[in-house]
Amino acid sequence: MASTTPAEATHGEAAPHYKHPYHLVDPSPWPLTGAFGGGALVLGIILWAHSSITWVFWLGLVMVLGTMFMWWRDVLKESATPGLHSPIVRIGLRYGMVLFIASEVMFFVAFFWAYFHFALYPEHVSGAAAPPIWPPRGIETFDPWGLPFLNTMILLLSGCTVTWAHAALIQNDRKALIQGLALTVALGVLFTALQAWEYSLAPFKFSGGGVYSSTFFLATGFHGFHVMVGTTFLLVCLIRAIKGHFSPERHFGFEAAAWYWHFVDVVWLFLFVCIYWWGAGVIAEH
Repeated sequence: MASTTPAEATHGEAAPHYKHPYHLVDPSPWPLTGAFGGGALVLGIILWAHSSITWVFWLGLVMVLGTMFMWWRDVLKESATPGLHSPIVRIGLRYGMVLFIASEVMFFVAFFWAYFHFALYPEHVSGAAAPPIWPPRGIETFDPWGLPFLNTMILLLSGCTVTWAHAALIQNDRKALIQGLALTVALGVLFTALQAWEYSLAPFKFSGGGVYSSTFFLATGFHGFHVMVGTTFLLVCLIRAIKGHFSPERHFGFEAAAWYWHFVDVVWLFLFVCIYWWGAGVIAEH
């Protein structure tokens, strides 16, 4: 009997063994290990900051990463099991991803709120000289048309490549799907590398640099973390595409990654316009 890929196995899926269209997951240890790992991670950050104790942080990090890997592995197995991911279950997965991205939007709303509070009302900056201005006196900013603009072009191009990969998947062109995903992952890694280089050239301090550096590194750094998460998400999709896990009819895992990546692109456009361009002051010489 010829072997089949997970996507092929689910194409003509059988009816679930229970009398409803929902998927009741089996008992799992991962919520418990994730909770303990997350608690240890936060406690480890506190102990590292105040007592230079590091082992709790690393233990929590290993537990969280291990839980993530094992939990997502189980979800992938469930998606390849006929009858489990019924149409109504897939709708629920889509709702879940939409709500997750909405919660991420709220994170960035808070960061932009903090930035614009001081940018529009610089008199609220503690110790600001009269007349108050933004950026504060003594702060030199990046040239928005240097590295920031280059990173903007890289992210916009990555949005095009992931869309190309999605179109190839719909057309059942596996070669183009793999090429598009590989290019998107490479562009994500390039963006992260250039942002790390940009941080090394920052004309203001990461620690003790005042409110401007705090809001800048918080907003752009949190976005950079999302780029790394999205790149990992797409890398997993690339591995699954190579293994033949996706079909034109069943590929929500890829769709979720593409949604997340487009969200990351849009947030960066707001960051570039508001912080790098609109919020530019005296341009630092590099």
